[in-house]
Amino acid sequence: MGRKEDKLTKNRLRTSYITTIISISLVLFLLGNVGLLVLNAKRLSDYVKENIGFSVILKDNVKEVDVIRLQKDIDATRYVKATEFVTKEQAAKDFSAELGEDFVDFLGYNPLPISIDVHLLADYANPDSLKIIEADFLNYPQVKNVYYHKNLLHLVNRNVKKISFILLAFSVLLFLISFALINNTIRLAVYSKRFIINTMKLVGATRGFIRFPFLVSSTIQGFIGAIIAIGLLIGVIYGIQNEFEQVITLYDYKIIGALFFLVIVLGILITMVATFFAVNKYLRIKQDQLYL
Repeated sequence: MGRKEDKLTKNRLRTSYITTIISISLVLFLLGNVGLLVLNAKRLSDYVKENIGFSVILKDNVKEVDVIRLQKDIDATRYVKATEFVTKEQAAKDFSAELGEDFVDFLGYNPLPISIDVHLLADYANPDSLKIIEADFLNYPQVKNVYYHKNLLHLVNRNVKKISFILLAFSVLLFLISFALINNTIRLAVYSKRFIINTMKLVGATRGFIRFPFLVSSTIQGFIGAIIAIGLLIGVIYGIQNEFEQVITLYDYKIIGALFFLVIVLGILITMVATFFAVNKYLRIKQDQLYL
């Protein structure tokens, strides 16, 4: 009979241990996903800004050799990421594709000018910088006009700031929720061992001596939970990278390394803090309150 009870107790403890680890790993996985988004938020913002671009409209009498020279000059500036020379024929082809019909045949001539499409570096893709850049480009004798979506640029910059603030607030909120969830899981695990804690108190064990094995166990649980969460995050990173390879590169080992290190630290730190306070509660509690 005693063996059966011992076996049943061991099975319950093992189940409780595994359940705690799974709960910790799922919470850390969710927290890691938000961390991944936060750490890559600037990269996503830069991608959006650098793909807005604007067009440098050239005069009709400009020779192709002068256009190539101008394009090289623009490429050499500190604020330009990339440029593309658009001929009259290419501009007509692109515009016809948007309209769904050949407007050149209808008009009998091609009214579109030659131009250079310019994509700025993200740090310069803001309204204030663009005003200065626009003025610089208009100084070139080959340039007739500079065209870009002013409203779109204002909208993107305004929304990027809003999204950054929302992400920060959401991250703080999720961290607090994660701490509460892990704390409740640990408290339940310690609650199941409250009689062991009381017995150790009765035989004269110090608080530090009683607390130590619980802290060691929670550290191991937090570490294992973090490793499981990291394994799940690797799968998420691999899936996102394959799906959005042309949009963003997540294989930045510094960012990934920092994220994984943060997950491990949070896993260990949160479980240790939660265990410390949970054990302290049952160290202070009176014997007649153990059955409540």
